[in-house]
Amino acid sequence: MTKILHGVVRGKTIELEHDTGLEDGRKVDVILRAKGLPGPPPGWKPGSTVTAAGMMASCWTEEDDRILEEIHHERKKETRREIPE
Repeated sequence: MTKILHGVVRGKTIELEHDTGLEDGRKVDVILRAKGLPGPPPGWKPGSTVTAAGMMASCWTEEDDRILEEIHHERKKETRREIPE
């Protein structure tokens, strides 16, 4: 049997909106799919200056800089065409 139920996570417990229809003690498999945007990463503190770029600093290469620079220049290119008179 497959059934989609909705609920809220509270620590290690998931509070379901409706009854499962299964007897107590039945073993089940659970697949979680979060709704909405994810929260902050584990260990994040409000006001922290750590950014995604900062977290990648140890593995960033000159090739990555070159690629970003190329993307920046591509975005700045004129894309409109002149209309012939």
